[in-house]
Amino acid sequence: MNRRDFLRLGGSAALAFGVIGPRGMALEPDAEAVGAVPPGTLALRFLGTGAADWKGRDKRGEWRRFSSVLLDNRLLIDYTTSVATMLPDGCRPTEVFYTHSHGDHFDPIAALRLGIRRAYVGETWVARAKEAFAAAAAEHGGEVPDIVPLSVGEQKRSGDLCITALPANHATADLREQTLIYLVEKGPVRLLYATDTAGIPALAARIAGLEAYGGGLPITALVMEATASEDGDYRMFGHSSIAVVQRTVQVLLKTGRYIPADGQMVYLTHLARTLHGTQAELDATLPAPLRAAYDGLDVLFG
Repeated sequence: MNRRDFLRLGGSAALAFGVIGPRGMALEPDAEAVGAVPPGTLALRFLGTGAADWKGRDKRGEWRRFSSVLLDNRLLIDYTTSVATMLPDGCRPTEVFYTHSHGDHFDPIAALRLGIRRAYVGETWVARAKEAFAAAAAEHGGEVPDIVPLSVGEQKRSGDLCITALPANHATADLREQTLIYLVEKGPVRLLYATDTAGIPALAARIAGLEAYGGGLPITALVMEATASEDGDYRMFGHSSIAVVQRTVQVLLKTGRYIPADGQMVYLTHLARTLHGTQAELDATLPAPLRAAYDGLDVLFG
């Protein structure tokens, strides 16, 4: 089955085709998608890979749900109702790290229905997050989770995962809100998950150790958004494009701040319905090592 046909599937019918592969590669054998995570590796499932302009299947028959990932089958970065059916059977994460308050990333009703017990949000909008969760619980039921504020540079641990909050270059209607991207560390794996953001801000690069002479460990994996187009799209002020991601990877490789496993891809997410081609077209045209992720894709970094 090709990826274009995959994207036409919905919910659990699609889950059997996104299969974990070795060394950061995504394979598609006839195998079970979800199992125990090998020691020293980080499993990531793309629950959704779309930007806010996706509202279901488009005229091409494709569908990208709102961007969200599942780490090691137990921890979420962003979560909305649109991706609920993409969780593995029996998987009930209890923690979520939100990047920002836009509705295609932050959905209190979805979190309450899932039974989230702890929600991490940027300290600049924690009061609004608490109000939104309280209102959702009052209308729809459910227990309000423990809402934990995050400051830039702050680290939180969840089992053997360490998550560091980094500043993003993105804006919401609240001019005081600092949006976030995340550095996820597990053993030798250092994954930078960067959506929504226009490039990697200097402070984020410094905290993550990406500066050429800043010292520290390099990243070993990269997932980055590519929402904007290349032809003067206004989204350039708050989003990256394929060309921006390509230049970022070139610099990180040249300076030794990104050291991937052999053959490992850089995965693109938060793709806009109106600005990008089909999955098949992206597969055929993206320059190595870039690859367009798709809903239900499982990747094993390590």
